[in-house]
Amino acid sequence: MQLSSRTLTRLAPWLLTLFVIVSWEAICRGFAIPSFLMPAPSQIVDTGIDMAAPIMQHATHTLLTTLAGFVVAVVFGALLGMLLGSSRLIYKAVYPMLVGFNSVPKVAFVPVLVVWFGIGTLPAILTAFLISFFPVVVNVATGLSTLEPELEDVLRSLGASRLDILRKVGLPRSMPFFFASLKVAITLAFVGSVMSETVASNVGVGYLMMSASSSMNMPLVFAGLVVIGIMGVVMYELFAQLERRITGWANRGQNSGM
Repeated sequence: MQLSSRTLTRLAPWLLTLFVIVSWEAICRGFAIPSFLMPAPSQIVDTGIDMAAPIMQHATHTLLTTLAGFVVAVVFGALLGMLLGSSRLIYKAVYPMLVGFNSVPKVAFVPVLVVWFGIGTLPAILTAFLISFFPVVVNVATGLSTLEPELEDVLRSLGASRLDILRKVGLPRSMPFFFASLKVAITLAFVGSVMSETVASNVGVGYLMMSASSSMNMPLVFAGLVVIGIMGVVMYELFAQLERRITGWANRGQNSGM
């Protein structure tokens, strides 16, 4: 029974995806929906095969752009999160500004970035960074700030310095928060890069989708969406696997029940 439950859990995402695809195909064919309104999955697949070369070229550019912005966001966000989490004064002073900045729609920054850096890859990298660094900052700061004061007092009484506490206790304790933020940040980074490509780029999946939509080639637009979704799922699962390997100790109860 345990094996059957585990197998069903593993198959559930694939079964649900298959159900959605079959239902989508049946609705499009049953109601004869024109492809310029809602293409059927079979049409999207055919278009993806026919346009495989340009789609791969644009997708590779989008992936590299997203990863570049994501890496900058992780480095900057982790350093700022450690600073906020290790000082209550800095946390109180900086956090409202971060919340206000994160509340501003990042698409509003794209025209400014275009004026500063021109049309191309750099605005997409910066947009991916701007939209994805906030979860990293918040989660790292939260992980460090949740360290019990009693534990800090005990460590100080044993001769541990503030740096020792941060390095040997604070950072390991914040790892589950950090990896949780990575899974969120990488998906947001794709949103940022594609959003910038639709406005201020001549390459990338976002640009490809805008060009296709201008000619009402909706199967190609949906093919671009599918490619972005697949890249996002793959990167999310990569960090999820990394999280399970490095922070498995934080999920002992969940792992033991499987």
